[in-house]
Amino acid sequence: MSDRTCRLVTLGCKVNQYETQLVKEALLKNGFREAADDESADLCVVNTCTVTGEADSKGRQLIRRLAKDNPGTRTVVMGCYATREPEILKGLPSVFEIVRDKRELPDVFQRLGIVDMPSGISEFEGRRRAYVKVQDGCILNCTYCIIPSVRPGLQSRSPQEIEEEVRRLIDNGHREIVLTGIHVGHYGVDTTRGKSGRPPFRLWHLFKKLDAIPGNWRMRLSSIEAVEVNDEFIRAAADCEHLCPQFHPALQSGSESVLRRMRRRYSVAKFQDKLQQIREVLVNPAFTTDVIVGFPGETDAEFEETLEACRTARFMKIHVFPFSTRKGTPAADFPDQVDPKVRKERVRIIRELERDLAHEYYRTLVGTELEVLVEQVSRDHAGRVQGTDRRYAPVELPGSKEDIGNFVTVHGEQAHRQKLVAVRVPVESV
Repeated sequence: MSDRTCRLVTLGCKVNQYETQLVKEALLKNGFREAADDESADLCVVNTCTVTGEADSKGRQLIRRLAKDNPGTRTVVMGCYATREPEILKGLPSVFEIVRDKRELPDVFQRLGIVDMPSGISEFEGRRRAYVKVQDGCILNCTYCIIPSVRPGLQSRSPQEIEEEVRRLIDNGHREIVLTGIHVGHYGVDTTRGKSGRPPFRLWHLFKKLDAIPGNWRMRLSSIEAVEVNDEFIRAAADCEHLCPQFHPALQSGSESVLRRMRRRYSVAKFQDKLQQIREVLVNPAFTTDVIVGFPGETDAEFEETLEACRTARFMKIHVFPFSTRKGTPAADFPDQVDPKVRKERVRIIRELERDLAHEYYRTLVGTELEVLVEQVSRDHAGRVQGTDRRYAPVELPGSKEDIGNFVTVHGEQAHRQKLVAVRVPVESV
């Protein structure tokens, strides 16, 4: 057993979770082992997020707690908050390295005796769903977002490297692969921008290429901008056997005037039109989204427009965020900042609407045959398990822990506001 121990903690998005896994595999490959719960770690790695002020605060609290619980540890801090405010993080206990740019990771770890950094991951321990980072960076200028300034310019991984990684993950038992990135829809843009004569290779080319990988697995997109959904994208999605019919276009606001202040690139009408185009080609696709409430100057009428847009879009899930001021973004200096109590109430209203819309969507799955990836044993009902179907709907069904990590064919039986209850389809009739 190795004498060098490590502990890794991640805050934030799927990209961060992927990057932490990459670091973990590098450490394990170079003589480290993960510390047990009751054991102090020689090295702590914290992957931070800075999308909100709350995320910054969580990162600082986490670093202090790790220093207290792991006496004598050395802490490496990476991630978006490390890029944005390295001087603040440097002053925290036990911090000895700040990784401002993840491209510096090989040099940082070389100083720790780690000379062999993998180019991709091989597993997501304890999960059947694995994230695969396909690109980094964002070139948009949304007025509320700090991320383009703390991530590098557009960087797309090669299709060959991604395919090799996906094949590895499938071979190692992962049944669902989620393609993720900072701006997934810009995959491949950097490889042809300003390079005449080079044929484009975009996101839909990538998922069509991956779809050719054989086996009993499925693929999901973490997000997509509505303006990047074109005819080629829709045709490719319809032709893919493994791609799940669930998409996450970020609405952010259903008010035209707020979208202009956000500097988003679409109208509400165009957004709804894209969803309708997908619905015309795919069978009952599910749509999930992000919404920001309490953006500077958002009136009651503009908020009502957002509610109406969500109803029209018939979202199955809504990730709702109260506007968070990010120093260095234009929106931080906008007039008419919305009262925090108003923001909190608007979050509550959106969440209530989300439960209603989810219930409506789950009803459309009653009476249909579904493929569920079982993920855990039900905490509330003995003899039952929980998982997600291809449309990312939460499903409860009869089962045991032996089903975890496997696909089970079920028949939707009853829709609730939080989930769909299903019965198993006998194997001989599948």
